[in-house]
Order: sequence, then C-alpha cells, then structure tokens
Amino acid sequence: MKNKDFKENDRLIWLFTEKLGKISVVVQGAKKAKSKNMSLTLPFCYGEFVVFKGKSMYTLNEGEIEESFQSLLTDLDTLTYASYLNELVEISMVEEESNKELFKDLIITYYLIRNKVGDLESLIRAFEVKLLRHTGYGLNLENCCQCGKKINTSNLISIQYFGVICSECNRSSAYILSFAAVNTLKYLIKIPLENVYKIAISKEVKEELESLLSIFISQSYSKKPNSLEFIKLLRSDKNE
Repeated sequence: MKNKDFKENDRLIWLFTEKLGKISVVVQGAKKAKSKNMSLTLPFCYGEFVVFKGKSMYTLNEGEIEESFQSLLTDLDTLTYASYLNELVEISMVEEESNKELFKDLIITYYLIRNKVGDLESLIRAFEVKLLRHTGYGLNLENCCQCGKKINTSNLISIQYFGVICSECNRSSAYILSFAAVNTLKYLIKIPLENVYKIAISKEVKEELESLLSIFISQSYSKKPNSLEFIKLLRSDKNE
C-alpha cells in the first residue's frame, strides 16, 4: 500500500463497527514488540475504538478491548468457524455500510461459540441464515417466490428467487430439500441466535442446509469464503 501516512511498523486491519460498518483502519506502530496498540489488532476482539478519517483511510486513535475472545484461538474447531464468520462479514459488507443487526448477531455468536452453547454447526447454519437476511437476501418460505401464493408446505427452493415454489409454477430448476430441512430452515429464520441450542438438528438435515446455504452465499456475494475448504478438510480428518 502506497501512502505517505503508512509507515513500516504500522498495520492495516479491518474493523466491523456498529456505527460505521466495515472500515479499513491503520494502527500505528502495531508491529513493534512493545506497542500498546498491538493487542488491538488481534482477531475476534470486541471493544471500543476511537478512529479518525484521513483523506484515504481511517487511523486508530485509541481503543479498549471489552472481550478479546482469544480462547477461540486455542481450539481448531472454534478458530476455524470463528474465522469463517469473520470472512462472511468481510465478503458480504461494503465499506462504511452500517448493519447493526448483523453486528449484534456476530457478537452473540462469538459468545455462544466461546461458551460452547449448543451444537457448533447448527449455530453456524443459523448465522448464515441471519447473514443472508441482514444483507438483503432473506429466504421467503411462506409464499411462492414466483406467483406470491401462500404456501403451507413445499420442499422446492428457487436458487434464483430465494424462496419456495408452489406446485403450479415452473419447477424445472428447483433445489429439492427434505421437508424436515425446510421446517428447520423456517425455524432458524425466526428464532434468535441465542435460542438455537434448543433445537436438535439431525446430521442429514445439517448437511442439506449446508449445501443449500453455501450456494446462496456463493452467488450473493463478491467471492466464495476461502475458509469453507478448510472446514471441509477439518471435517474429513475427523471422519477418518
């Protein structure tokens, strides 16, 4: 990065903030071993940061960490999935676009993962559903996405229109889910993240939802999350 205000020991990070959304921030002197700002650049930290905007980027003035969530780094599972959450936020948000609901859900998910509340993969699927909704790609499972007709039951999902398809509309390119997966998806749309632990999701349904949601995420944002491949590798190693 060529910028006269950016020096050798400075570090460029991105912050996801409640008020400003995602922003790129220069942390001055953060690469120095004894820098007071080095801890502010650690991943998964939650706190208060004071920044000011220059001509081309923000610079950190001061900060105070309220929750570091550094315990997420001590376990490969929690590190991998927490990194995946960060990447989802990064690829789904544009610079300086505030999204308070997504910000809140990210922090809640950090707390739930750290405290090992419920099944990790179920929580990640729920976060993906919330992410899609908070960024304008919410799934409509109540009405036909083509004709608008109210639907009580349908297991046919339109990848193009983000919703269920009734029996009278064109179903040639529909994605087929089990009815159990559709009902679980409906539940995840409505339930707050902190209550996801109350629902038991079978391995088969989790696999169905993972496949479907990965398609929606890949086509909705600028790029596919790189950490998905590491998650698959991690899972395959456990199954060996």
